[in-house]
Amino acid sequence: MTSLLDPAVLFFLVGLFAGLVRSNLEIPPAISRFLALYLLMALGLKGGLSLAQTGLTQEVLASLGLAIVIALITPVIGFLVLRRTTTPFNAIAIAATYGSVSAVTFITANQFLDRLGVDHGGYMAAAMAIMESPAVILAVLMANLVRKGQLGGSQGIASAPHPGGLMSTLHESFTDGAQLLLLASMVIGFYMGPEGAAAMKPFSADLFKGMLAFFLLDMGLLAAKSMGSLKNQSLFLVVYAVVAPLVHASISVVLASWAGLSVGDTTLLAVLAASASYIAVPAVLREAIPEADASVYVGLSLGITFPLNILVGIPLYYGMALAIQ
Repeated sequence: MTSLLDPAVLFFLVGLFAGLVRSNLEIPPAISRFLALYLLMALGLKGGLSLAQTGLTQEVLASLGLAIVIALITPVIGFLVLRRTTTPFNAIAIAATYGSVSAVTFITANQFLDRLGVDHGGYMAAAMAIMESPAVILAVLMANLVRKGQLGGSQGIASAPHPGGLMSTLHESFTDGAQLLLLASMVIGFYMGPEGAAAMKPFSADLFKGMLAFFLLDMGLLAAKSMGSLKNQSLFLVVYAVVAPLVHASISVVLASWAGLSVGDTTLLAVLAASASYIAVPAVLREAIPEADASVYVGLSLGITFPLNILVGIPLYYGMALAIQ
């Protein structure tokens, strides 16, 4: 219940309720976009400053290494589980969505740990950036194998690779505006020093909590809308949207404990593994894998997994990290 007492999470519940009762409450898209970019900028500055203070320690390198491993194995596990219950393209798209990460979930987890006074490395923002793209790259490769009839369950649907191609997807993944801003902010934070941090504090730190609450209000509205697309989905996919985050988080907690990560960093790694992308990855998948049904992978990630993680997942993963230490 600790998570539910956070004002930002309470605003998420307000947005969720307003959406479910079909209120006319709405946040203009331009403001929503600004809030998302602001949060990523502030997170990047904090992460860069933290990395400058700690340096590339063994724990930092272990965290980033585990992030890469988890980003590679979770979409593969997802596809192997899903390929017998839905179309190959839907299985690939869902697996990619759940193999990537949610920046808002990660930012909310940072605030959760800060409120509890649990130490964690700001450099974990770099882990989030690392985990954004591998699932998309794997998805494009697997989709092209399906089109060529070279991947199991693809009989009868072989076709030419989508003209977008791997290089186009790689370019879009690594030059995405939000990710570019996050990485640039980390570099600036790394070099800005204490005086720069003090100058930026009123903007990047003091306003952060209120901005997050406002953004989560909007996310609650979006989550409520996405729930409507789940009415006709198979029960297995709905169960997957609940169980997959728990499995991914459990794997990451075990790996993080084996690598000797702190409780805070273990929690953040678990949150990243358990989250699912609902903005960046779906935007790429709509172009790269148009054969997949966007309402399925967006509906599952935003309508089920995102609220699950925000309301109960974050404190649960923290409890798991504590228990295994």
